[in-house]
Amino acid sequence: MPGNKQPAPISLLVDLRYDSGFQPFVRPRGELRKYFMASRRFVSQLAHQEAIEQVFLASDKQLRPNRNGNLYLQVDLSDRSGTINARMWNASENDYRAFENGDYVYVEGTTQLFQGTIQLIATSIRGAQANEVASDDFMTLGSKQIDQLVGRLSAHLRKIRDPQLRNLAECFLLDEEFMRKFSRAPAGVKNHHAYVGGLIDHVVSLMDLCARVEGLYPSLNPDLLMIGAFMHDIGKIDELTYERALAYSDEGQLIGHLVMAVGMLDKKLKEVERLSNEHISEEVVLRIKHMIVSHHGQYEYGSPKLPMTIEAVALHQLDNLDAKIHSFEQIMRDDPNVESGWTTYNQSLGRKLFKGLRAQDDE
Repeated sequence: MPGNKQPAPISLLVDLRYDSGFQPFVRPRGELRKYFMASRRFVSQLAHQEAIEQVFLASDKQLRPNRNGNLYLQVDLSDRSGTINARMWNASENDYRAFENGDYVYVEGTTQLFQGTIQLIATSIRGAQANEVASDDFMTLGSKQIDQLVGRLSAHLRKIRDPQLRNLAECFLLDEEFMRKFSRAPAGVKNHHAYVGGLIDHVVSLMDLCARVEGLYPSLNPDLLMIGAFMHDIGKIDELTYERALAYSDEGQLIGHLVMAVGMLDKKLKEVERLSNEHISEEVVLRIKHMIVSHHGQYEYGSPKLPMTIEAVALHQLDNLDAKIHSFEQIMRDDPNVESGWTTYNQSLGRKLFKGLRAQDDE
């Protein structure tokens, strides 16, 4: 990094047991909880023609007319394992207003395989009672797992050797409100680590990859790459809403996480200068901002700029690798085509995925 003067260090007082702040909606106890835990069929387990009577988290509800003009209710139902689309025929305005997006709902109906995808035909959807909800059924990551991820994140950032970048990282880690959001936010609404804690799960995995790449390419600045991995998606803490159902905030819809992340960086740079009496060089700031705005890699994927530095192209490729591997694993795990070594055709990918011959033999 330019300059020989060492900035004054900013004290890092981050507890590795950081409280993720997650407050479960309900914690059923005793025999009632054991009953729900034992009897539940998770979304990823559902197969054709299963009778369903259980609780889900509702989102993206819509009241639509069919070709004959009759109304039906469409809603996405989720638990910690995934999401299933449900439809209730001959629905009414009262059915639509019986619950809100983000509510827990008790659903009765039957699953069916339609065009290669399991969906649920509901006969009844109502708001769930508090004693019907087992909060663990809707947590992909528990609070202990999230706290462990915070510890791994802190450990990676503490290894940054450049004092300017280390001070920048520590200012984020000392920001309790930022860390509360960062440890709870998803990385996406549908496909990309779309669960509470998904963002930090993705970022720590990406930082692990960056640490493994260090030393393989002498021209790569490992500290810049690590800070880029940490910051590339920080805008998602406010781009998305995640108290219940996952959705986009108004700011997220209108501005997006790339622009939001650059704004967050600018605010933290002022804090670094105030606390350490030093400013980070303009070139370093420029390189960090470039990694943020170019990490999607292509114009058609939302990047206003293509990667134009070694660290930026490395970040894009490693970020894409982690997201794609996670997506493929989830598609294979949740695939309803359990009797075949191939998944059903995935429209977003434009292909089937090969699970292997053992997938069929193990059934």
